[in-house]
Amino acid sequence: MTSEAVISIAEQGIYTVLMISGPLLLLSLVVGLIISIFQATTQIQEQTLAFIPKIVAVLLGVVIFGPWMLSHMLSYANEIFSNLTRFIG
Repeated sequence: MTSEAVISIAEQGIYTVLMISGPLLLLSLVVGLIISIFQATTQIQEQTLAFIPKIVAVLLGVVIFGPWMLSHMLSYANEIFSNLTRFIG
């Protein structure tokens, strides 16, 4: 296995991780920002108030984006397994 092949696999893996986790992280960021604005306007200083809406939003995001995320993960795994002989041999 050459160093170019390892770098290519690592690059594709990082890109896949970013593509899969990006929508959920963005959703959590938006919900956290909305809760923070709500806390600032109402002067509620409860630190744990943002956790439950973020968890619910991420779970809903997994339900909505789950098939898309799974298809990306499966295509990456299929690509690695189909090129396995090329990388080893």
